[in-house]
Amino acid sequence: MSKEYVVFTKKMKKEYTILAPNMLPIHFKLVVEALNASGYHAELLETEGPHIREMGLRYVHNDMCYPALLVIGQFLDAIESGKYDPHKVALIMFQTGGGCRASNYIYLLRKALARAGYDYVPVISLSMQGIEKHPGFKTDLALWQKLVHAVAYGDLIHSLQRQCLPYEVYPYQTREVTNRWIEYLSREIGTNKLYMTKRKKNYRAIIRDFKNIPLREEKRIKVGIVGEIYVKFSPLANNNLEDFLQEEGAEVVAAGLLDFFLYCVYAGKMDHTLYGDRWLSSTIMNMAYAYLKKKQNEMIGIMQEECDFTPPTPFDHVVSLVEGYVSLGAKMGEGWLLVAEMLELAERGVNNIICAQPFGCLPNHIFGKGMMKPLKEKNPHLNIVAIDYDAGASGVNQENRIKLMLEMAESVNV
Repeated sequence: MSKEYVVFTKKMKKEYTILAPNMLPIHFKLVVEALNASGYHAELLETEGPHIREMGLRYVHNDMCYPALLVIGQFLDAIESGKYDPHKVALIMFQTGGGCRASNYIYLLRKALARAGYDYVPVISLSMQGIEKHPGFKTDLALWQKLVHAVAYGDLIHSLQRQCLPYEVYPYQTREVTNRWIEYLSREIGTNKLYMTKRKKNYRAIIRDFKNIPLREEKRIKVGIVGEIYVKFSPLANNNLEDFLQEEGAEVVAAGLLDFFLYCVYAGKMDHTLYGDRWLSSTIMNMAYAYLKKKQNEMIGIMQEECDFTPPTPFDHVVSLVEGYVSLGAKMGEGWLLVAEMLELAERGVNNIICAQPFGCLPNHIFGKGMMKPLKEKNPHLNIVAIDYDAGASGVNQENRIKLMLEMAESVNV
């Protein structure tokens, strides 16, 4: 076993608490329960506030990736909070293994831990590629199935919540329904071996509960959010962007996390097409893509049967939208997916788009800001604004730019 990192042992599995960073509160609560159902003791870190950023700045240079700074800050804040025994915790990082600085988060985290005096804390890499090996942390097919279903449930609930919150007659009712289902699904994923066979029944029950929420019949400006995955989704990173938009009278529209998983797997498929990648890896990617697509299409089909809520767009169609704009081999960061999501939003009539990106994230500036001109040339009705997020960015300035975008949207009634 390599001595380059602290190994998470079988003994640690029984005694240690695994701390997980937060990105999507709904999804990650279920993801953590999927880990617990596999015999681990995991907890989701839900801390927020400027002290997280300040903690990250103490141990990460401010020109590094902003999401890395926040995740590392959240981990170190938890370790130093007094809530946990530093000698009985491990940290888990979710990695895609792609050509992005995100693939270096785990090394930045270990460097920060060493600087803070916690070099003995194990850091676990969770990735499909099995980037690192830990005797006490094994990913098998059962765990991956739990994780996929946790993400699918999260996508469904988050989509329905977004479509109800701006219109609810009784404040907080939407969040009450959301929280009730998170609690139920957490118990089910954690204890019920039949949770997979009940998913269709659960999907329908979830949809019915959201359908029963009284909603006002009014037209609101729809605003799409695209961008770097962490900044796009994480309230900690984007200064509670979704809440701000809803307070300003907008309805938020965004793709789900399952789309990003599909994008990553599709990139593996394209490697074989473009570069003649190994047959075995290509076969695995094709199987994974078919499985994920089946799960997404299953959810879409039930939404279409049960309600008038707008379901996610099938991923095969999302892929087709980038033809004539960018190559499917362009996969650094969010790559072609960022362009595809903007085109998908435009196709469904969401013409106001916020491109949320970390300052200095070159791939997202190329596929975000860099593609705004060609996108607007072919889709002149688009109203796109790129918002940079980093440790030194002014939240007031960000909000003012978003308000200006909303005013422009109101003036042309889009």
